[in-house]
Amino acid sequence: MRSLVLSAAALALMASPALAQDPASNVYGTIGYSQLDADGVDLGAITARLGTRFTPNFGIEGEASFGVKDDDFMVGATPVTAELEYDAAIYGVGYVPLSPNFELFGRVGYGTSEVKLSSGAVSASADGESWNYGVGAQYSLDGQNGIRADWTRRDFGDDGDADVWSLNFVRKF
Repeated sequence: MRSLVLSAAALALMASPALAQDPASNVYGTIGYSQLDADGVDLGAITARLGTRFTPNFGIEGEASFGVKDDDFMVGATPVTAELEYDAAIYGVGYVPLSPNFELFGRVGYGTSEVKLSSGAVSASADGESWNYGVGAQYSLDGQNGIRADWTRRDFGDDGDADVWSLNFVRKF
């Protein structure tokens, strides 16, 4: 499934230059900071998204995150450091415009994540796929720039879940 998500993200990136030439294409990108909370482990990441709207109320977007803030915790008497290696996902997004500059949205998708755990000279990586869902709000500052805040739950099934809070700059192409 990880290959499917990464292939879809690559396809979206390859198609974006052609879409960006059409001013009515509704292609956008975001860049921002995400805070991940997974069972008491708090990690920070830089998140980039690329998306397009097919209608005023529906679109798709892909995202990729790379860890920038690790977390230290104890397992018994052993100190452990957790670090997000990467996170990638693809979503269907539904929009509800409340005014010309402000809208709410919900999104549902599928993703993959990898976390590295280390203690002293020993380290191990763990990855997992998740069903993701969330909500957010977006405010347009002008015709091309805006800000966006959102919450997403990543459900890893029997392996737990993670809450992700994100604040982003939005640029329409």
